[in-house]
Amino acid sequence: MSYVEIPGAKVPIRMWADPASVEDVAMRQLQNVATLPWIKGLAVMPDVHFGKGATVGSVIAMHGAVCPAAVGVDIGCGMSAVKTSLTANDLPGDLSRLRSKIEQAIPVGRGMHGEMVNPASLHGFATSGWDDFWGRFNGVADAVKFRQERATKQMGTLGSGNHFIEFCLDGTGSVWLMLHSGSRNIGKELADFHIGQAQKLPHNQGLVDRDLAVFIADTPQMAAYRNDLFWAQEYAKYNRAIMMKLFQDVVRREFKKAKVAFEPEISCHHNYVSAERYDGLDLLVTRKGAIRAGAGEFGIIPGSMGTGSYIVKGLGNEKSFNSASHGAGRRMSRGAAKRRFSTKDLEEQTRGVECRKDSGVVDEIPAAYKPIEQVIDQQRDLVEVVAKLKQVVCVKG
Repeated sequence: MSYVEIPGAKVPIRMWADPASVEDVAMRQLQNVATLPWIKGLAVMPDVHFGKGATVGSVIAMHGAVCPAAVGVDIGCGMSAVKTSLTANDLPGDLSRLRSKIEQAIPVGRGMHGEMVNPASLHGFATSGWDDFWGRFNGVADAVKFRQERATKQMGTLGSGNHFIEFCLDGTGSVWLMLHSGSRNIGKELADFHIGQAQKLPHNQGLVDRDLAVFIADTPQMAAYRNDLFWAQEYAKYNRAIMMKLFQDVVRREFKKAKVAFEPEISCHHNYVSAERYDGLDLLVTRKGAIRAGAGEFGIIPGSMGTGSYIVKGLGNEKSFNSASHGAGRRMSRGAAKRRFSTKDLEEQTRGVECRKDSGVVDEIPAAYKPIEQVIDQQRDLVEVVAKLKQVVCVKG
């Protein structure tokens, strides 16, 4: 489908979703965003749903301003995927050992490494820029500096919620490694601090929603936020890269005889800010639950823990600010999913996948998400499908 345009106070709302399917609370959020004085465009992806601060599945383009709550607390959250030389024929009948080895190598939930992972010990990891990255931690907000030790130990860890690590097969039987995570607790600490700072500023006192408080260009507060934001986005990218190398090391050991080769990593943020230029204006584009899909750029659009995911290539549609959806998108809240479904339902919907099937992940049950095929179909003018993946192992936080 192409987009549907809905009138907004300052800009039209371009929707790659059926407006009738969007929750009232999410539609109100979108209309509120469209009232911001600095807004220059608003695009809505097919996985749209209500979110804290701003709607998940929205692309907010502003001139001279950025809204920290619209970015969210998981700064730099995103996906990584790598195609391997393994095929389905290389896999054992019982994949439980593989899942166990992945969980041993990569801490999940609130777990962390005992010591910071040494990137020089990781096969093929590019260490250039690593020392400079950590050196720049001295320039982040004083309020979070006491978290440095925790941040170093959480580098290369999964976290919880909808974060995951998967071992997948594509349509040709090739094996892919895929994972989803972000900037861990340090990103949340930085986000919470700056959201609080923005909400105190005088120019934000008359906004329709205090969660839409912004920083304005050429102010100390904006400079401080951009510094910390871009550092946290880099943390998230490093975090995924280290996990992927740890994941690859597990695969090398478990499939030693196969002498596994790995293709270049595909990586994309889907909760982040980027400085981009459209119609002659330099804009700050916030993608909250959206990936960049510039012409020829690879992206990853995951489904749920029992359905497929897609590797895509962007078509460079400027009407969406070169963006596409970040996943299937929830169709019910975590609380609603827990009330409606049981562990038996989870077992049924994840049949054939080696994964947790206990009450702790019922809120991630596939039925809590929109059908991924429908979401892909609604953005045919934003991306083209390169490969469809189906997980056979899924590690959840």
